[in-house]
Amino acid sequence: MLRDTVVVGTSSGGVDALRQLAADLPARFEAAILVVLHIGANQSMLPQMLMQAGPLPARHARDGEAVLPGNIYVAPPDHHLMIDGERTMLRRGPKENFARPAIDPLFRSAAVSRRNRVIGAILTGQLDDGSAGLHAVHECGGITIVQDPDSAYAPDMPRNALRAVTPHYVLPLSGIAPELARLAGSTASAAPEPRASLVREHAVSMGPTSIDKVRQIALPSALTCPECGGALWEIRDAVPPRFRCHTGHTFGLFTLRHTCSNALEHRLYDSLRALHEQSELYTRIAAYHMQIGDNDVARQFTEAAGRAAASAKRIADWLRES
Repeated sequence: MLRDTVVVGTSSGGVDALRQLAADLPARFEAAILVVLHIGANQSMLPQMLMQAGPLPARHARDGEAVLPGNIYVAPPDHHLMIDGERTMLRRGPKENFARPAIDPLFRSAAVSRRNRVIGAILTGQLDDGSAGLHAVHECGGITIVQDPDSAYAPDMPRNALRAVTPHYVLPLSGIAPELARLAGSTASAAPEPRASLVREHAVSMGPTSIDKVRQIALPSALTCPECGGALWEIRDAVPPRFRCHTGHTFGLFTLRHTCSNALEHRLYDSLRALHEQSELYTRIAAYHMQIGDNDVARQFTEAAGRAAASAKRIADWLRES
């Protein structure tokens, strides 16, 4: 079995990184390259940029096309790119790690479908999309490469990948293309059988989801999906730990922490605003009762305004210190 499939994932700083990678690749490259860059639903000129930078043809992947060596297939806007056997698969499914296209679906599908034929590379980016996918590539017998975080524009994604797996190579960006060229087309060692729980997770992620399907791969948690507000389930045997809701949104630990922290900050600022307004309103009500000589009621509202202001200060102090 030959190593004929390269999957690459990147986010912040990824355009420049991919252009350099494309420029450093040889004109004769004995593997297909599938790329996910976090672009969301925005229009992308990435294939044209990669063709201008290097010798290999590049294009947005089309659903169901054959995956051929010597070509670069880029995930199109607002679609997950996956591999199903010998062909590409595009799905506008639920976001993973707040991204569509996301890295994990591509890497996971490649690992399950092509196993030891895969070389996975994580480049510059934020948070932890791709960590679980790279682990899947590793455990299914593929080769794993992580950009040296010290050479990355955004080091979080490479660092989180290094927490999830001990890769075969940690390289500066300039060293990745030569290593890919050396590995592409080489004979792969025997591949282990994919873990049953990974195969089930992949199967669930490929089609419409439901509570019953999520129950097959995950256990209920006490957490809430920051995307849709549904209950989050913790995926069984996931490395690194991951959470999924029954509508399909999926999160790694670091992305979930980041989004929950942002949601908490938003709610606290809502509370701060409400307390400021309550203190202001109670102060005006107290002034009105003072004018009409109702001093007892005025005192009650003055005290209530003070309590609201004190609560607002505690929240403001917490926000400054967090």
